[in-house]
Amino acid sequence: MDSQAHALTTRAVHAGKDDLTDAGLHAVPLDLSTTYPSRDVAAEAARLDAFAAGYDDGGPPVYARAANTTVRRFEHALAELEGAEACVAFASGMAALSAVLLARVAAGLGHVVAVRPLYGTTDHLLTSGLLGNGVTFATAAEAASAVTAATGLVVVETPANPTLSEVDIRALAAACAPVPLLVDNTFATPALQRPLDHGAAISVHSATKYLGGHGDVMGGAVACSEEFARALRQVRFVTGGVLDPRAAHQLHRGLATLPVRMRAQSDGAARLARRLAAHPAVRRVHYPGLDAQARPAGQMSGGGAMVSFEVAGDAAALIGAVRLITPAVSLGSVDSLIQHPASISHHIMGPASRAEAGISPDLVRLSVGLEDAEDLWADLSAALDASLK
Repeated sequence: MDSQAHALTTRAVHAGKDDLTDAGLHAVPLDLSTTYPSRDVAAEAARLDAFAAGYDDGGPPVYARAANTTVRRFEHALAELEGAEACVAFASGMAALSAVLLARVAAGLGHVVAVRPLYGTTDHLLTSGLLGNGVTFATAAEAASAVTAATGLVVVETPANPTLSEVDIRALAAACAPVPLLVDNTFATPALQRPLDHGAAISVHSATKYLGGHGDVMGGAVACSEEFARALRQVRFVTGGVLDPRAAHQLHRGLATLPVRMRAQSDGAARLARRLAAHPAVRRVHYPGLDAQARPAGQMSGGGAMVSFEVAGDAAALIGAVRLITPAVSLGSVDSLIQHPASISHHIMGPASRAEAGISPDLVRLSVGLEDAEDLWADLSAALDASLK
């Protein structure tokens, strides 16, 4: 049966594992080889040429920088969940994004149109010029007008980090066509949103976050067409930003519980968002679906597990006062994390760029975990009260 006929929870458990039963295995094997022996030198040379050109026939790898069997399983699984032809995994989310930019620069299409806000380091990478790209920032409505003959990519993050604003993927992709649209899908994950179903060409993840889900593994991934995957594999082959097989093994395991975790964490986030909106120390709450503003129809199946809010008191005092919630950068773990974007995740952008992206100095970002919502609220409300003193 076509796996896409199964429910998402079923696909998440079984993706990338279809051959295990016939192989006499239950758990996904961990391949730690850095090199793969072969007595056929001619065949080895031909396969190495294919890897260097971005092709991967699924056969025995030659060297771990070219391919790894455990990494392949994770890639196949995530591609299935994203509804993509292919997926290419990297050592981190930024390595994944860098590979996309390098591939477009190499194709002579190094101009990027970007819709703010984005993750702070993404914003910094686009403006730094380190990879030879140029960038024009625009609103979603202005993006098509910013496209030039040299534009190779339109970049958006929806829901956005850290304001959780949403962009209509289908409308943006259609307006900017034929330029490919890249969507950073880290916050939503394929459990809540599949950008390629709405016209995007590329879906990028910091797999470190929800895909891993436990704050103990780092990785990145790009879901896309097989044609673009070949370009990405070429970049990965020569730059070496490969995903460690141990990390791939953990990420693949994380996918099995992703829909269940996202459902539970989203429920907790929605409950906290409503409580925050009524607290006197909170001036504004950012959470998809909380207010009456129109949202892209049929794009995201839930509000997600991130909540951002602007405080009336001292944001630093709030962060320092929590006891159950962990004050730390990053997100997507089973335990709740809270941080101040202007000081950490988006600090590298600078005040002017943060203001342009709508990131106020009073904004706090909360990644809601799997703890009981009442316990989280008790900790959060006490910290909010302390922030007003």
